[in-house]
Amino acid sequence: MKLAFLGLGVMGFPMAGHLQKAGHSVTVYNRNAEKSAKWVATHGGASAATPREAAAGADIVLMCVGNDNDVRSVVYGNDGALAGMKAGAVLVDHTTASAALARELDAAAKAQGKGFIDAPVSGGQAGAENGKLGIMCGGDLATFDRVKDVLNVYAKALVRIGDAGAGQLTKMVNQICIAGLVQALSEGLAFAQKAGVDPKLVLDVISKGAAQSWQMENRGNTMVDGKFDFGFAVDWMRKDLGICLEEAKRNGARLPVTALVDQFYADVQQAGGGRLDTSSLIKRLG
Repeated sequence: MKLAFLGLGVMGFPMAGHLQKAGHSVTVYNRNAEKSAKWVATHGGASAATPREAAAGADIVLMCVGNDNDVRSVVYGNDGALAGMKAGAVLVDHTTASAALARELDAAAKAQGKGFIDAPVSGGQAGAENGKLGIMCGGDLATFDRVKDVLNVYAKALVRIGDAGAGQLTKMVNQICIAGLVQALSEGLAFAQKAGVDPKLVLDVISKGAAQSWQMENRGNTMVDGKFDFGFAVDWMRKDLGICLEEAKRNGARLPVTALVDQFYADVQQAGGGRLDTSSLIKRLG
């Protein structure tokens, strides 16, 4: 297929690369043109100066940018992706954004005879690089069926949850769960250190039982070692948790632990740790 990919950050750069490697013809766009040039030098394909030019003629336009405003900046306007997309093309948004934005984009795309799927991902930088992301999707079933083979190029799991916005709501559940897990793991490891037992030996045994989690398996030992240079930064987690808390105000869900952990992440930011990995919550407890 002819594809466009907008946004070449730590997630988008390898995701777009997987698509080109799989045999698709990929044109990329990034606000920093040097990143686009680096991607082309690494993977082949082509780059464009604007989202509109990248989207021209594409069967599917995929994007992975920062937040709601970033999405709007690459989708709308004379240089935006929608202006360049042909009738019948599908816009896929991998950004973690609001469900309200997903529904807005779905309506805007349909009004022009185009399709839309919200498809936030989970798995972090390693998942993107290894092509093993969890992808949670919202949108029409027929539209999802048109894009699923392309998304499966870098998916470990790919599920349509429901109509537009359902993918973003599922990503909110994901982030809510992660926030509580990372705080609990931080407290457990800090407790082990204060208690005078070897936290790595503790991790070795409890990771084989009911306390096991992805966070424990992938971040436990690095938390003990004070290493926090991984892909998903505190700044982005706070953005995501803000989306969760706003949605909870609308739907009436109670998120007391999430709200508390969000403030703990604010402490990490204030201490200069905004670009550290989310597992840096343990630094508050030292």
